[in-house]
Amino acid sequence: MKYLLIQWIISAASLLIVSYIIPGFVVEGIGTALLAAVIIGLINATIGLFLKIITIPLSILTFGIFLLVINALMLMLASSIVPGFHVGGFWNAFLAAAVMSIVSMILRHLLGER
Repeated sequence: MKYLLIQWIISAASLLIVSYIIPGFVVEGIGTALLAAVIIGLINATIGLFLKIITIPLSILTFGIFLLVINALMLMLASSIVPGFHVGGFWNAFLAAAVMSIVSMILRHLLGER
């Protein structure tokens, strides 16, 4: 349970940090970031997982870059569900997915998480 809570906070913090870096990627507050982190997690655990499995060959051919495309699409889907969370187009979502991965990795490292 502690692990899930830490991951949730890291995801929400990553969303907030990315919203300051990427233009067109808007998170209107901490509450919105927490809600968006939950929704993104649920989407990635269902639709995202399915898409990642069926696109394994394409992901291998692109050395994993296609996973950013899937993550961008998941961010766009979440932005259509969560009020106060907005992604201004595919390329903003793609860049946000890349930056969010890096920010999450740094936060996990700083907190001593996996």
